[in-house]
Amino acid sequence: MEFGDLTREVRIEAAPEIVFDVVSRPEHIKMWWSDDASFESAPGAVGELVWGDRAAVEAITVVDVEPPRKFTFLWVAPSGETPEMGNSLFVTFELEPAGDGTVLRLTESGWREKGWEAAVLEEAYRDHESGWDMFLPRLQKYAPTVAPQ
Repeated sequence: MEFGDLTREVRIEAAPEIVFDVVSRPEHIKMWWSDDASFESAPGAVGELVWGDRAAVEAITVVDVEPPRKFTFLWVAPSGETPEMGNSLFVTFELEPAGDGTVLRLTESGWREKGWEAAVLEEAYRDHESGWDMFLPRLQKYAPTVAPQ
C-alpha cells in the first residue's frame, strides 16, 4: 500500500466560524482531541499538544491561520526538534460552508518525507488513521455545542 496523504471529510452541524475556532483554539482542541493544548493561533507560533498525564507530548508549529476557512500546522517532529517542513507531518483543516453547517476536509501529509523504514511508516500511518477516525466524530459532536462569539 502507498502511504500518501491521509484524508478525511466530515459534515459538521455548526457554522464555519465556530468550526474554525474548534480546530484552531487550544481551549476547544482539548475538548475533542488532546487532553491539553498550548499554542497561539498565529503563523509561526510553536506550542504543544498533550495526551494523558504528559504520557504523549507533541510539539506543534502553526503554519496558516485563515479564518474561517483554513488552519494548518506541523507536528510529529523528531524528538527535541521544532516541527518544520521536511521533518514533520503537515495537517490541513479546510472548511467549506454547507447549508447551515460546514464540511471539514482534513489532510495529513509528509509521510514519505519522514524517512521512516517501511514498518515504522505503516504503523504510524495506521495509528493516525484510527486516531482521526476516533477524534473527528468527537469534533462533530462538540462543535454544535459551542456558542458563537
